[in-house]
Amino acid sequence: MIRTIWWKEGKVYILDQTKLPHKEELIECRNYQKVVLCIERMSIRGAPAIGIASAMGLALGARSINARTRDEFFKKLDVIANRFLHTRPTGANLFWAIKKLLRLARKSRNKSLKEIKYILEKESIKILKEDIKLNKQIGKNGVKLISKPANILTHCNTGSLATGGYGTALGVIRAAYSKGKIKKVFVDETRPALQGARLTAWELLHDKIPAILVTDNMAGHLMQKGAIDCVIVGADRIAANGDVVNKIGTYTLAVLANHHSVPFYVAAPSSTVDMRTIKGGDIVIEERDAKEVVELQGRRIAPKNIAVFNPAFDLTPNELVSAIITERGVIRYPDRKKMERFFNPGD
Repeated sequence: MIRTIWWKEGKVYILDQTKLPHKEELIECRNYQKVVLCIERMSIRGAPAIGIASAMGLALGARSINARTRDEFFKKLDVIANRFLHTRPTGANLFWAIKKLLRLARKSRNKSLKEIKYILEKESIKILKEDIKLNKQIGKNGVKLISKPANILTHCNTGSLATGGYGTALGVIRAAYSKGKIKKVFVDETRPALQGARLTAWELLHDKIPAILVTDNMAGHLMQKGAIDCVIVGADRIAANGDVVNKIGTYTLAVLANHHSVPFYVAAPSSTVDMRTIKGGDIVIEERDAKEVVELQGRRIAPKNIAVFNPAFDLTPNELVSAIITERGVIRYPDRKKMERFFNPGD
């Protein structure tokens, strides 16, 4: 299994995904500010992985707080938490992880500050371990949707690099491959940051799973030719009605899959589900630097002074989703009532 992030001796180590596939380089984070930069610069990315990084970053920040009173400690802890909350606005896991640690810290208020810091450290490590366990369960649940050896199309990166390990959509693919249910995996390159070409292709080659890299605009042609049996993607946030916000280009694939009667599956842990958000249209879509569009590997590919629109994510309405695969089970053709059977409205 590829290790994306871990805690060791009071430091957080992150595999720098901006250097892949050419170089495997670790970033050593001795303070929370370094973790923040890793998230913002996409050295670590993928909603579950960002959740883990923010939890570890908050725990790392807590260790550095010098406070005479509990009130002073919690005031400084809130400042650090808010710094993480303003890094990436779309993915649900970051907000889930920060809220989880803050709630635990306040629940432990009667303990010493040293004990509270230790509790936060242990909880952040626990979140990492639990994520791997949940991903494997997602894989077990998702593999049941694949009845025969299939050609699968996937988008962006949803594997070990996007999670604590194993993966969500790629976890389903890994589980299916272990059961002999994979012919080929078609990998969208995923412009503008090329997470498919750089990361997913690298992971699949690492695991010796047969893969074919295609450009994003080839998906329709493949479906028209009958070359795709199903599409499996991840998610950055899922609303209470089953609307899905994921990497830009996901909605296009969902429309194409619907037109060609190709099943469209979404794999994500329950921490990605936001039952407080009624519909996908209420989710903030992050817009990123224009350089991601006009430059490729540091080289400019577009004319100077051209206007750029660069949303990082898009919205796929629930009516285009064949099933949402979580560690709790599979929700076919999701809507509000079906989602509430699996998740509490307060989740």
